[in-house]
Amino acid sequence: MLLKSLREEVLEANLELVRRGLVLYTFGNASAISRSEGLVAIKPSGVPYEQLTSQHMVVTTLDGKIVEGDLRPSSDLPTHLQLYRQFTSIGGIAHTHSEFATSWAQARRPIPCFGTTHADYFYGPIPVTEDLAPEEVASNYEESTGAAICRLFKNSDPMAVPAALVAGHAPFCWGANVAEAAHNAVILEYVAKMSYYTLAIHSEAKSLPRELHDKHYLRKHGDSAYYGQGPSR
Repeated sequence: MLLKSLREEVLEANLELVRRGLVLYTFGNASAISRSEGLVAIKPSGVPYEQLTSQHMVVTTLDGKIVEGDLRPSSDLPTHLQLYRQFTSIGGIAHTHSEFATSWAQARRPIPCFGTTHADYFYGPIPVTEDLAPEEVASNYEESTGAAICRLFKNSDPMAVPAALVAGHAPFCWGANVAEAAHNAVILEYVAKMSYYTLAIHSEAKSLPRELHDKHYLRKHGDSAYYGQGPSR
């Protein structure tokens, strides 16, 4: 089986989305890329999660050509491929329709950083795309969705804020690998929920001060990070 280990990782990430309550029925998908092979493994379209095995993961090229797999790949494959082609730092992607993050996407509002939980993972608000033009929806919809996400990070590092809300649709998250992408999807839903509650409690709540945001993000992700049990910490 081609890319056996990668397909197993993709299966596990998809199942993690189910375990964490981020997907219903056949909603959502996760994928990973082998940069050395130039190949992507992704969940098949419309197959119930309880039936999935690693062999069901579909392997494609970066142009979307199926290399191995008997099933159709996720209909969101072109969105994933657009992100992989644009940002070489991305190794895995997770897409869900999780309740709170999707609500922010439907409201077409970025998720502000109100607290340190958000700051630990995302170096700024979670951005939301512009609405797609009618011609983008009518033709190459999924690829246009990916392009809209890419435009959000034209002048910034997508790994510093590894998530985006697609207006009227739902969130996409990513990471250095597919397990990290799924992890970020879980955290995104958590902070989306807390941000909603924060505004419900205090509609004029202010964003976290920049110095505190910097402190929490950089102590985990900066060049001098000291959070956790790294080799030199």
